Amino acid sequence: MSDIAFVLCAAASAACAVLLRRSYRLTQGPFVRWTSLCFVALAMNSAAMLIDRYMLPTVDLRILRSAIALVGMALLVYGLVWERE
Repeated sequence: MSDIAFVLCAAASAACAVLLRRSYRLTQGPFVRWTSLCFVALAMNSAAMLIDRYMLPTVDLRILRSAIALVGMALLVYGLVWERE
């Protein structure tokens, strides 16, 4: 059951990133740009989780996954705090 949850999390993050990117192309809003970049990082984090768990179970990718998630959250915080319309 957890396998399905991991795949659905990755798919949902990727779908949100694609939809936000498409919305950014139409509106050119800075908040949408930073949010889409955050979701790209979250999708990469979910993909790294799948790779870590199923493709390379002997390799520990926790530091890489944490770094990707940190970059994604930092992008979102930057967009929320420092960008103005």
